Amino acid sequence: MPRQILSVGELTIYLQSKLETDPTLQGIWVEGELSNFMRHSSGHMYFTIKDSTARLKCVMFKGHNLRLRFRPTDGMAVMAHGSITIYPKSGEYQLYIDAMEPSGLGSLFLAYEQLKEKLTVEGLFDNSRKRPIPEMPAKVALITSPTGAAVRDMIKVLRRRRTDVDIIIIPAQVQGAGAAESLAKAVRLLGMVGADSAIIGRGGGSIEELWAFNEEVLVREVASAPIPIISAVGHETDFTLTDLAADLRAPTPSAAAELATADGAQFCRHLLQLDSRMTRTLAKRIEQMRREVQRLETSAVLSRPERFLGGRRQEIDQLSVRMGRAMLIALENRKSQFNGAIGRLEALSPLGTLRRGYSICLNQQEQLVRKASEVHRGDAVKVILASGRLACLVEEVEDAGDAEDI
Repeated sequence: MPRQILSVGELTIYLQSKLETDPTLQGIWVEGELSNFMRHSSGHMYFTIKDSTARLKCVMFKGHNLRLRFRPTDGMAVMAHGSITIYPKSGEYQLYIDAMEPSGLGSLFLAYEQLKEKLTVEGLFDNSRKRPIPEMPAKVALITSPTGAAVRDMIKVLRRRRTDVDIIIIPAQVQGAGAAESLAKAVRLLGMVGADSAIIGRGGGSIEELWAFNEEVLVREVASAPIPIISAVGHETDFTLTDLAADLRAPTPSAAAELATADGAQFCRHLLQLDSRMTRTLAKRIEQMRREVQRLETSAVLSRPERFLGGRRQEIDQLSVRMGRAMLIALENRKSQFNGAIGRLEALSPLGTLRRGYSICLNQQEQLVRKASEVHRGDAVKVILASGRLACLVEEVEDAGDAEDI
């Protein structure tokens, strides 16, 4: 019997055909732990599913992984559905996955927790972002299904509380494929309808039916809405991410309508109470002012103003006299001080010395002559007297010794 020799490629193709035609290996579920997870720039996912005894390489193409409701990470226990085949270039068998969900946790719950954590870190649910709901809005927008019981309940409650409030319905799909995008589009329309506030919600249902209110596209639109939004999804026990992003969460659509506007009748009663209180306060204040006017009318100042003014005139006269005396005393003091200063200046002045009989002698250079030795016989000198000057010629010079003899 001749030997049958196969190339590597032929053997690989043979094994591949065997695997791909085995019904047990097509549409199989495999459970294990994710490892070496990698998302390629193309959008495809490559990873390994392992247990304590073996490893299985896996591929999940973009068209399938876009439908995942959770974010796969290393170490996560999963159940993967797909088909076994061989990748010819490496000769390795691998699982081509078309569906995957976490083991132990439902995929919806895990997706909810992962998106909640992500948006919490971004601050989308912070209380500081919450806006107050207007108490007396002129117009309220309802984002919901136009045919469900929820919209009828909300309209009924709004009309009971306020007959004058305008209600505008922005219809949207509230469950199923495309519901999140439909609701997000309705939220974007709020800036164009002139509403003061809005309610977004629906009646009760399963987690799958309410899931559109957990989708990221809707949650982000609600958080950035141009007007305050009340979220009312399902029943009191149902919590969605839209509830966390809204400015206020109501347990039911009917409760949301209660919170959307004040009770008109109660508001009118409150206004009447305020009007009565204001009337009493004004009447009391007017009475107080009337009594004050009466007191002023009987006061001495207004009843006998001439007596009051006379006393003030007398006080003014007395102050005027006192001020005149004080001014005269101040002037005398200043005059005495001035004369004293003049006397001291006169005593120090050269002119005062001259008036006492002394004179000043200057040489031809107008320099002061203090000694007889500073001039000579025949020099011309000037002598300054208390009144006038003398032009003199020196005929004789006597020194200090001669003057003492005289």
